[in-house]
Amino acid sequence: MNLRDYIRDVPDFPKEGIVYFDITPLLAEPKAFQYTIDKLAERFADYKVDKIAAAEARGFIFGAPLASKLGIGFVPIRKPGKLPYETISVSYDLEYGTDNLSMHIDAVAKDEKVLLIDDVLATGGTAEGMVKLVQKAGGTVSAMGFIAELSFLDGKSKLNGIDTSSLIQL
Repeated sequence: MNLRDYIRDVPDFPKEGIVYFDITPLLAEPKAFQYTIDKLAERFADYKVDKIAAAEARGFIFGAPLASKLGIGFVPIRKPGKLPYETISVSYDLEYGTDNLSMHIDAVAKDEKVLLIDDVLATGGTAEGMVKLVQKAGGTVSAMGFIAELSFLDGKSKLNGIDTSSLIQL
C-alpha cells in the first residue's frame, strides 16, 4: 500500500510558505490506518521498550493503538495546562515558532525505555522536545517512529543519533 496516496498537501498552513501534510485522509480509510499501525508494529516488534510516548494530537492517534498492539503502556505528552496531575515541561523550537510540552511527573520512571511516535518528522523540534522530556523524567528514548519524514528538512540531525524510522519519505 502506498501511504502517500492518503496524505493531502495543504499549502500555506498553518502560515504562508508552509506545506502541511494532512493525515486525515489516511485516518478516514480503515485499511490504510490499520496498515500504518501494523507496519509500525512490525518495525518496532523486537525493541524492548516499556512504554510508547506521543505528543498531542496526531501522535496520540498512532501511539495509543500501537501501544495496545505491542502490549505496553502509553504516555500522553501534551501542551501545558492540559494534564490534571503534577507535570514536568520543556520548551522546544518549531519550524514556525516555539512551543512547550508537558508530561505527568510519574509517566516515565527512571531507566524506563521509551519509544516515541509522531505523525511527521519535519525540522525535528517537536521530536527533540519529546526526547528532552523523557530524559528529564529519567527515561531513555530507545527509538522514534514516524508515519512520514520530510527528509529535506533534516530533522534527524537534532536527534543525536537516536534510531529513527519513518514509513514514508516526503
